[in-house]
Amino acid sequence: MEISKSSRHSKIAGDFSEALVLCCLSKHGSECADIDHTGIDLIARNPHTSEIIGISVKGRTRSPGKEDTHVRIAKEDLQKAREACVAFGCASYFAIVVDAADCIRVSITWMQHVVKLHAPAVTSVCWEMT
Repeated sequence: MEISKSSRHSKIAGDFSEALVLCCLSKHGSECADIDHTGIDLIARNPHTSEIIGISVKGRTRSPGKEDTHVRIAKEDLQKAREACVAFGCASYFAIVVDAADCIRVSITWMQHVVKLHAPAVTSVCWEMT
């Protein structure tokens, strides 16, 4: 059954994804903030290592039956995140949030880990949900 999403769903889901990642980071002791910058959405300090990280959040909503569909990250998004992190002097991370029908999955990982596990195709990296 296909879900009929509102015309503002992408904006609402994106804001929710960023807030959910902020909440997860804060819950585990990270000082963090939502920022408005090309390439990254959040900035945080790891409470265990003091590393400062820039996080690009990719949020997706999956309809029933399509929960395992991969999340595509455009190569230009990788480059924008790298550039923003250089500007702020922080490590590049991605947070992938997938609202998969009956559960919401959040993965936060180093950009290099994403690229290593899911080598870029011509135009994008695909984060597999299985």
